[in-house]
Amino acid sequence: QDQLVESGGGLVQAGSSLRLSCTASGRTFSSDYMGWFRQALGKEREFVAVISPAGGRTMYADFVKGRFTVSRDNAKNTVYLQMNSLKPEDTAVYYCAGTRLFTGNHRNYNFWGQGTQVTVSS
Repeated sequence: QDQLVESGGGLVQAGSSLRLSCTASGRTFSSDYMGWFRQALGKEREFVAVISPAGGRTMYADFVKGRFTVSRDNAKNTVYLQMNSLKPEDTAVYYCAGTRLFTGNHRNYNFWGQGTQVTVSS
């Protein structure tokens, strides 16, 4: 059964860093584009970043450019989101998801993790 499990969330102060991990099982991870999304309370889910299967191509939402970095280790079936210079407005549940397209549209992602909470205090 396909499964994605995120970890690494927590409560941090503004300006801090966190690294989220997402480990896949039950599917051919190295063939998937892997994306990160987030959803704040009362808001719609929004795109954060996506990385191509081999890791050579990435795309970011404007609001995280220069602060967040997406990477992957196919040998470990894991994708990462390094988040630096965190701001209170980054507070959200962060989800990883997989697709066969290079896209930021969440409707094109067909399998999702359960999410991990990131809370940034001011």
